[in-house]
Amino acid sequence: MAKVYLLSLGCPKNLVDSQGLLRKLGDRGMACSPSPEESDILVVNTCGFIEEAKRESIEEILRIAGFKKKGRDKKLIVYGCLAKRFGGELRKEIPEIDALWGVGADEEIVGYCESLGLPAVKNKEKRAAPGLEQSQPYAYLKIAEGCDRGCAYCVIPEIRGKFRSRDPEDILAEAEALVGSGAKELIVIAQDITSYGKDLGGYDLTRLLREIGSMEGEFWIRLLYLYPTSVDEGLLELIASEEKVCNYIDMPLQHSEEKILKLMRRGGSRSYFEKLIRKIRRAVPDVSVRTTLIVGFPGETDEDFDNLSEFVRKMEFDRLGAFTYSREEGTPAARFKGQVTKRMKTERYHKLMEIQSAISLAKNKALTGKTCKAIVEEIDGGIAVARLSSQAPEIDGVVFLEEKGLRKGTFVDIRITEAFDYDLKGTIVK
Repeated sequence: MAKVYLLSLGCPKNLVDSQGLLRKLGDRGMACSPSPEESDILVVNTCGFIEEAKRESIEEILRIAGFKKKGRDKKLIVYGCLAKRFGGELRKEIPEIDALWGVGADEEIVGYCESLGLPAVKNKEKRAAPGLEQSQPYAYLKIAEGCDRGCAYCVIPEIRGKFRSRDPEDILAEAEALVGSGAKELIVIAQDITSYGKDLGGYDLTRLLREIGSMEGEFWIRLLYLYPTSVDEGLLELIASEEKVCNYIDMPLQHSEEKILKLMRRGGSRSYFEKLIRKIRRAVPDVSVRTTLIVGFPGETDEDFDNLSEFVRKMEFDRLGAFTYSREEGTPAARFKGQVTKRMKTERYHKLMEIQSAISLAKNKALTGKTCKAIVEEIDGGIAVARLSSQAPEIDGVVFLEEKGLRKGTFVDIRITEAFDYDLKGTIVK
């Protein structure tokens, strides 16, 4: 019986790709195995976005390659972002790799696996599909592939190609299936979801969200990665009026200073962002605004960083993530003058997160005593971990609940009793 072990690395978009591949392998009679030791085919879906992700991917490929030396003959397949960027080097440095593809090569991978002549699973119910089982009450819904933005620091267009919207009928069918299988939160993702529909002729993100929101069932819809200069009044009105869409804006700004934004090849400016954030907070009641910022971009001076820090203090983002600039081979920014030292980038990162930590604590303290709706995500030893609609999974804080008898994947009303820098503590409202 053909058994496949798949390790998915990197972002949620990679996870969606991995789940899709396993569904196709399952349809062809292959079983998903949680154990590389017991598998015939070992698959690694790699990430190659930044240096840290590249190192992790290489380390995991080498670890998985070690299982080829144990017991029966196994085949090692490597695919995804890192394989797309550095396929030649990977083949040379890791000879244990039997087959290698970039992004979007599902049919080629399935064909290769079939060519191995391994016996298929006879009972379809025991097959891999959908694989990487959704153990959480949320599910990622990818609505587009690729990106046309051309940011100076980013390799995504090179890896994943031009922006392509998925067919809305396919998205709606997948959303309905996910909700039907128990998902209580659909997380709409793409490199840039605000561009959805620009290649479909009149069908846009707002219409898609309205149609998802009209589906039966109790569930949240969360939007990740809104491009700031594409957030318009129509989208804000939809977020404010559609009950199922979380009042949560994830809008990566990357920087505040116009000089740096121009070098990054992104739109916007500090004054534009300040006006936009005020507009969002007026249009969407109780909205949580999340952003990500890059520190240490080539050319960033002490003054630029001080201005960025002041911007963060002034805007008081509800959620904020920061990254140190990663000099990626093949990107325009890698050739820029004024590269910032690793030490300076690290210092700036910690200073910015210290500022945000104080802001986050103050905002969490303001929630103390309030009653909120939450989704139960984990239960361990009598302690439940839940999330508010203002908390995205994996990137934001959580709420700890002491009450027992809760069920994972259910909505509950809670009262916030204690606040920490990023997390909260609460109690069930009877």
